[in-house]
Formats: sequence, structure tokens, C-alpha cells
Amino acid sequence: MKRFWLVLLSLGLVMAFSVSAFAVDVLYLNKVTLNDSDNERKGDIDNPSTAFFFQRLRVGTDFVVSPCLKLVTRFDALERIWGGARSNTWQANAVEPELSAGTRAESENIAFDNAYIDYVSAIGQFDVGYMPDSTWGTVFGNDSMGANNGMIKWMAPVGPVILLANYAKLADNSSSAVSTQSWYWKNRLNATRADRDTDSYRAGFIVPFKNEKANGQAGVLFIFSRDASTRGYASAPAPYLDGYMAKMYQINPYFKANIGPVALQGEAKYSFGNAATFENGSTPTGLPAGYPQTIGGFDQKIDSLSLFLDANAKLGMVTLGGSFAYLQGDDNPTDDVVHDVNTGGLDWNPCLIMFNTDIIDYWVGGLGGQYDSIGGPMSNAWFFQGRVGVAAMPQLDIMASLSYAQADKKPSGYANATYGWEVDVTGTYKITNNLSYMLGAGYLFTGDYFKGTDSPNSGLKTVDDFMIINKLTLSF
Repeated sequence: MKRFWLVLLSLGLVMAFSVSAFAVDVLYLNKVTLNDSDNERKGDIDNPSTAFFFQRLRVGTDFVVSPCLKLVTRFDALERIWGGARSNTWQANAVEPELSAGTRAESENIAFDNAYIDYVSAIGQFDVGYMPDSTWGTVFGNDSMGANNGMIKWMAPVGPVILLANYAKLADNSSSAVSTQSWYWKNRLNATRADRDTDSYRAGFIVPFKNEKANGQAGVLFIFSRDASTRGYASAPAPYLDGYMAKMYQINPYFKANIGPVALQGEAKYSFGNAATFENGSTPTGLPAGYPQTIGGFDQKIDSLSLFLDANAKLGMVTLGGSFAYLQGDDNPTDDVVHDVNTGGLDWNPCLIMFNTDIIDYWVGGLGGQYDSIGGPMSNAWFFQGRVGVAAMPQLDIMASLSYAQADKKPSGYANATYGWEVDVTGTYKITNNLSYMLGAGYLFTGDYFKGTDSPNSGLKTVDDFMIINKLTLSF
């Protein structure tokens, strides 16, 4: 009987559902690249349109043990194109996603992203386990949609200030039962591979404020990341000629404020440190793909800045808004300073086409130009956007935006820095409290940046592009 009541009590406390969502989208994209179909420079004779259905089920469930203790989980399931090819390890175009902790193949069936303990104690809140990372401040620069990390987080109010600290294990290369190191590497270089992990340490504070005229919050996060994954190669045979360390420091302030009908927010991040410090005091050549290829024997330093400002004003049934973003670019990746470390993050998708990680990057696979592509987190950019929204009726919201973007730094030899202009119009109708339907259209006036090295005799051409998307979303 005692066991019966224990089980019954456990079932009574075990499950409470957090925000979950199921979405079915229908996409039509006029061109799959930004190259003119008559341009044969890269064999782009055929530049077809594409259209398909795709869906995603994302379920978040909290297992509540007591009012101050719970297990937080989230999984993705049946994330597929209807009737489309399933991903396989041998498919060159089956790029592993950034929007899940699981592989693309796992998410097509089921992949758990989150599993962590949330405990509220007398000395603060502790979160321990796999959880979303980079969720600080505004949506700009955040990566909560991406592959989560094992973390320990602490947060506690101290007077008018909220203090926080966390530790994240980004990569572990220790020898283990599932390590991919061969017998040769484990035995010959075990001593030099003892410290090959990537760790991140963060600490900061948040100051909430509220008075008769305004309310909001402001905070600063300080980050130190140490990447030792490429050190300890000094005694290895060619082509592993040398090892290097990377240490990065980041200062990340933000603010959010509501002043009457106006909502303001902003964020900045400055990154500095060393992208590569070679252990033997020199920079080798001939390293494998994926390792920095610097010249002249220089170590590489980091100096990268990003800025974000956003405003919305609600004036009756009309909403006016605008966004500005700056992400420092790097026009010479082979010198001794890296400038393009910061990105706009996976969570921020300001347009339907430009810099859209979810639709364009994940589902379409990117839109390639002559030498570069569009889609994915924003980087190396000046970005400006104006928005107008109308609540035509309680169930219907219509939003139109005009966006312009150009590169902060053109790669050497590029003739133009303009990414393009984009016009987006979306309408969202709330069918029920849980079910909504969105119809959107976007048109990209492609900039000449995507021509690349547009010499007078090259004959390089780009095309404009447009897309139409239907989205049915169930939130529960």
C-alpha cells in the first residue's frame, strides 16, 4: 500500500507541460541561387524554383518534483520535408543542422535537446544539465535554437541587483570509451592531449528598474572562453607541425525599456583576446582543413564589435518599428587580427530571405551567389529595417518591412558591398487561442556583392528572388 501511494503521489507531481509547438509550413522559392541562369561561369545554366511542405514538432515538458525542484526537457520530432529524401551520412547535401542538439537524421525521428535540473534554493536558482546556451539580453546574438551545451548556472537576487554565473563545457576531448582517437594517438600523445577541452566561464548582473515613466532592465555579462582543442601537436608527425591555444574575452551589455507606448532594446558585444597563440612561437603552414592558415609567423588576435538597436511604438491599431545592427567584418583573414567573430545569432531572423537561419539556411540549404551565399546568422554587415504593423481586427495582424544590408568589409577584389534590399509582408490570423495561420511574401532585390569579383569582362550577373510561405502553428 505504501508503494501504491508513493507511485500515485509521484504521478501527481511528475508532469506539467511548458510551451510546446507544432508547425506545418508550405514554401515556394522562385530561385535556389542568386546567379543568373544564363551565367555559365559556374555551370549555373539551370536555376530552378523549389516548393515543398515541411514540419517541426517541438515539445517542452517539465517534470515537477516539488514547487522548487523540476526536471526540464525538450525534444524535436518528425522534423521532415513531406515525402522528401531522408538524410543519410553519405549525402553531401545533408548538412548537420545548427537548430537542434540532435543530428538532422535524429530530428527526423526524435532528438532530445534539453534535460536539466532546475532547483530554487535559499541561496539562489541552480540549473544543471544540457540546456539552451547564449540566451542573454535581447534576441540579438542568441543561439537558444542551436545545439545545447552541458552547463551549470546560478542566479540570485542581491538587493536591487540579480547576480549570475555559469560554466559551459563546449567540447571535451578526454580519452573515453566513445572517444574517436585511435590507439596510436591515445598511447603516443596522451600526455599532450590531457588538456584539449573547450570551456566557457560567464558572470554578470541584471538591474531591473521601474518608475512612473519607464520600466525595464539592464545588465552586463562578462565571458571568458578557452579553446584548447588544437594544442599539443608539437611532438606529432606531419602535417601536425604545431599546436595553438585560443582565449577569448567578451563584454556583453544590454538594455530593455518600456516608455509609454514605446518599447526600446539594445545590445552590444565586444570580443577580444587571442584567436591563435602558437605554442612554439611560430605559425606553421600545411595544417589540415579547418585550422587557421595564417602567414608571416603571426599569432592571431581578436578584435570584434557588434551593436543592435530596436524600437517599437504602438499607436492604437498601428505599430511602427525599426531595427539597426552592425557586425564588424574582416577584409583580410590572413593578417594577425580577426574581426568577424560576432554574429547576429540563430534566434534572430529579421527577414524572410536575408539572414534567415531557419527557412533559408536549414530548410532550403542557403542561396549561393558567385562567391558567397545568403542565409544563416548575420555577420559582416550594416543592417537597417523599418516596419509598419496593423492590427486589422483582434484575430489578424499584418506586418510590412523594408530592409537594407551591406557588408562592413568587402573581401579583397569584390566590386560592391551591397547585399540588397528586401520587402517582406506577413499576415497572421489567430484561428483559436492555440492555432494560428501565417501567410508571408518576401522579395529580395539582390545586391552586387554576390557577383564577387565583378571585373569588366566577367559578365557576372545575379537575379532577384522572392518567396511565399504559409505557416500553420499549434502552440500548447
